[in-house]
Amino acid sequence: MTNAPITMTTTITHEDIRNLLMGFAAAVELDQIRVDALPRERFHPAYIDSMWRSIRRESLDCIHRLLPTVNAMPLTLLEELSELSFAYDPRDVRETLVMLFSRALYWTEVDETAEQFFGRLIKNMAGKASSGNLLKRQASEQMMKWLFLIDPLRIAEDPECGYHRTAGGFGS
Repeated sequence: MTNAPITMTTTITHEDIRNLLMGFAAAVELDQIRVDALPRERFHPAYIDSMWRSIRRESLDCIHRLLPTVNAMPLTLLEELSELSFAYDPRDVRETLVMLFSRALYWTEVDETAEQFFGRLIKNMAGKASSGNLLKRQASEQMMKWLFLIDPLRIAEDPECGYHRTAGGFGS
């Protein structure tokens, strides 16, 4: 067996982007179910359930606004996202995605498109150090490592919450 790098075999597709967004939405919905099941004594006294529930709902609204625009994403952007999936540590991309989703909650224009959103992801990642990852597998497989399965919005990490996530996401 050699140590030669495995090359990228596919480019991220519109379907892959849709799967990422739908996976993120499912993780947000599951997070609310998990939080609802926690005993109240696990939460910080300053925890405001309605605020965090609203943030999750608004995040889902954001995803639902992006989904219909996925097919309009140009192939060049999908190729750039494929390259990004190999060039950067998935943990760095995850954190940037969470930051972008949190900013998306405050968009003044509700007609934001998937092209604009993922274009911002590429732009934000350009300022970070590349991981120099030489193992290149399926682009879609690498991209799915951007998703946190538990606490996808990182709400549990807010000091006002008091509860803590119990496990990481893909590629933790």
